[in-house]
Amino acid sequence: MRLLWGFVTLSLCVYHTTAATAGFIKSPLSQMKLVGDSAELHCEVIGNPIPEVQWWYIEGEEPDEIFSQLFDGARDEFVQVNTTYIHHATSTLYLSNLTLSESGTYECRASNDPHRNDLRKTPKIKWIRSQANVLVFENAEILTAPESVVNQTSATLTCNITNPPSPIKGHHWTKNGEMIKSTKSESTATTTQYTLEKISNTDGGEYACVFDTEPPSQKVVEVKTPPHVKPYKDSEHGNENDKGALTCVSHSYPLPTDWSWYKVTENGNVQIVNGTSDKYEIKTQPNKTVLYIKSLDMTTDMGDYICQGASELGLASGKIHLRVRSRLAALWPFLGIVAEVIVLITVIFIYEKKRKPDEINDDDDSGSAPLKSNAATNHKDKNVRQRNSN
Repeated sequence: MRLLWGFVTLSLCVYHTTAATAGFIKSPLSQMKLVGDSAELHCEVIGNPIPEVQWWYIEGEEPDEIFSQLFDGARDEFVQVNTTYIHHATSTLYLSNLTLSESGTYECRASNDPHRNDLRKTPKIKWIRSQANVLVFENAEILTAPESVVNQTSATLTCNITNPPSPIKGHHWTKNGEMIKSTKSESTATTTQYTLEKISNTDGGEYACVFDTEPPSQKVVEVKTPPHVKPYKDSEHGNENDKGALTCVSHSYPLPTDWSWYKVTENGNVQIVNGTSDKYEIKTQPNKTVLYIKSLDMTTDMGDYICQGASELGLASGKIHLRVRSRLAALWPFLGIVAEVIVLITVIFIYEKKRKPDEINDDDDSGSAPLKSNAATNHKDKNVRQRNSN
């Protein structure tokens, strides 16, 4: 019995030394949004064991508060909850398409108490809490002139805000969500302009005037240009039996809604459609289309191909020339170099072969002459000495 009590006491000591109550390392932050915007609230909690995280919506004020738990998919799928439990608990509450009725207090709760969901006790004892306010305002009325620009060579975009949610601290313009740095101003004026002196195919997009209020107020003006299609490369190369890829891109706005490919033949352009043959495969994105040609053939696949993009403002096309090379084509330069080296070595060898006998004969002649000359001189000197002795 004493042994059993000792084991229980030891277990409780180990639990208390390893367990840790839940604590926030990141709390949700209050936000101000406009009707139709979205909001994200983040919450991170540590503890041992890893705490459970819940999200709640609070209506009213104390003591008449009404708590509603928020689940993933609540409010007709406008509420999304993403929670992970790895090294600690991380949770994100995402609210989309906000309305005025969704202004209020949102609460992140966390607990690792094993009895945290016991309904017979007050939840406040078992859970730690962190709250954030989400305030939703009516959209400010912003008048634009023109409302949109379609197929024009130049334009001046104008915005006028009439009922800002807070005092204006400045304004700027954006294109496709990115700020145009040259337009940033600290002016408190209710009107702002941006001029497009020359509109090219790449100048189309969604331009927005943004007034620095709390929350920011903005209005989008669309600048539309005719479709512009350009091959990624005007000429493509491929080896026989390999897989070829032809690519066309578009940078206009709006982007093409329909892409098509054609093979240029003597009898006219033949359309290439997905599913009609195992040889072709077309992959399309709004700003790009790729034609894959399997097992390239020098006879049937070489030639010109046309990519065509269509939008609400018309059609545009580009042409790509495909060259198909033999698999041995890469060897010809190497074989040419090898042949040149062999010829050069042969010429040098023949030249050296013919040159060596002549050089040997010349060396023998030049070596014997001095010997004969020295011997004759010595003999003459000897005769002179003998005559003098006599």
